[in-house]
Amino acid sequence: MSFIKRVLSTVTGLFVFLAICFVGLILIGLVFGGAKEQKVHVKPNSVLKLKLDYPIRDYGGKTIYKDYPFLNEDGKNGLFDLVNAIAYAKTDPKIKGISIDNSFISAGITQTKTLREALLDFKSSGKFVMSYADVYTQKSYYLSSVADSIFMSPVGMLEFKGLATERLYFKDFQEKSGIKMEVIRHGKYKSAVEPFLENEMSADNREQISVYLNGLWAELKGEIATARGIATPQLDRIADSLLARTPKMAKAVQLIDGIAYYDQYIGRLKSALGSAKGEKLNGITLKRYAKHVASKLKTKSSPNTIAVIYAEGDIIYGEGELGTVGHITLNKAIRNARKDKRIKAIVLRINSPGGSALASELIWREVELTKRKKPVIVSMGDLAASGGYYIAANASKIIAEPTTITGSIGVFGVLPNFKNLAEDLGINAEQVVTHTNAITYSPFEVLNDRQRDFIKEGIIDIYGLFTKRVADGRDLTAEEVEAIAQGRVWTGKDALQRGLVDALGGLDLALKFAAEAAEIEDYKIKSLPVFEKKLDEMLEEFGLVKAKTELLKAELGEESYKLYNEIKRYTKREGAQLLFPFSTEIH
Repeated sequence: MSFIKRVLSTVTGLFVFLAICFVGLILIGLVFGGAKEQKVHVKPNSVLKLKLDYPIRDYGGKTIYKDYPFLNEDGKNGLFDLVNAIAYAKTDPKIKGISIDNSFISAGITQTKTLREALLDFKSSGKFVMSYADVYTQKSYYLSSVADSIFMSPVGMLEFKGLATERLYFKDFQEKSGIKMEVIRHGKYKSAVEPFLENEMSADNREQISVYLNGLWAELKGEIATARGIATPQLDRIADSLLARTPKMAKAVQLIDGIAYYDQYIGRLKSALGSAKGEKLNGITLKRYAKHVASKLKTKSSPNTIAVIYAEGDIIYGEGELGTVGHITLNKAIRNARKDKRIKAIVLRINSPGGSALASELIWREVELTKRKKPVIVSMGDLAASGGYYIAANASKIIAEPTTITGSIGVFGVLPNFKNLAEDLGINAEQVVTHTNAITYSPFEVLNDRQRDFIKEGIIDIYGLFTKRVADGRDLTAEEVEAIAQGRVWTGKDALQRGLVDALGGLDLALKFAAEAAEIEDYKIKSLPVFEKKLDEMLEEFGLVKAKTELLKAELGEESYKLYNEIKRYTKREGAQLLFPFSTEIH
């Protein structure tokens, strides 16, 4: 009885705590919600500090709380907000230079490339770019290689070793745990489900990963070679033998320009600014400066608008949110842009590994209806693979970066099976049916041949529809599509050669094509979608979900937690999937 009392007391206390937090949030919103956002002041003779130690998304996002408007958010820290800020700083008389002060960058390779190109453009103004880090990761060094001068801590390190990736395989784990994934796939390169079928990587999968890793490395290596004036064969030798792993070695092979403590680096920044001795360094972070610039750019007026609609994250059937592409939310944005007479063209910015086949088809349909009314140009980010390519295939034009990972035209289905685990626990499932196929699938029974054939039939049908969408959208024959499909992944550069994309470039090029197709010169940009949140979603943000995540990480350890998430991810998926194995991390 005392135990039950303690449990009830704990539950009651939790609800009281949540209620107090919620009321407090409302009071804070009432006090500050109506107030104007505090202005950002940029001091004269300032340096713009590029510190990217938070997750970078293509889209900062706009969120509306329907019943609580004082909580509305309009994020201005997305990738292109940062790019706009760097472009604005180029002509801002108060900004004299940029300091890249960043050891770790939480962004994809293509996102990093976009920021790097913005820094190159900034340098054309004659203003300086300097970089400092205690530790340079390979990605952060790639970004920093554009700097006029690169400095590193005397006790730091530089990672320059080429690209690698690692995949976990679960075949033996399934047999030992009793949890098995029933897999049906179509396409010999559809590697997203291979870890459930084998204990080691197939030759086909190893081939495609090797091709796109080498393609990505060639791009990064080429740009670093140009920036540092080092031949690409020499960069390969440095990577192969780790000849830049210490500060002295890095300087000896000319990957950095100097070794200094941070206070000495600050002294160099002051010198570059022409600051008097003892004078404080004036600086502003790129994140804060981006908000300042966004308010400045709002004043632009034009009767013409181009809508930039972001499809970022897993494609799911249902509502979406920041970081997830829900077909309802995305289609609403596309549909509204189609009906808005002020919007002359649409750029669909895709950064997605794919997901639900049904949701992808429904989004494809909305794009098809829209391009009959106005141009729809696709701009691909880090990923536009599988379902991410499906929703791009019928666009008026497709633009990808050389480092974009795309293609993966294939289909699979995954069904969790707990029969062995249930038997080990003494659980037996019994079924009663009225017809032969009343049960098409049970997680407590092994798929029989008839059930597997039905599911495979659906997978093949979806694959046929997928390849037809690609053939029709890209003006290719069925044979041409089949030669580049079967789930194979391509870099943007390789995709261009195979007719999957039309040109290489970023969002700026996509906007240029959109303006040309709409026959307009002057335009403003409207970013979509707008996300709507409800009370239950607000309560999740009080930290309970995060607390659960941190607890699991602490109990399981980082690697085991990744394994747990990988399995959990597949058990949650419903229906056929058009998905790239985005858990494949590139190091």
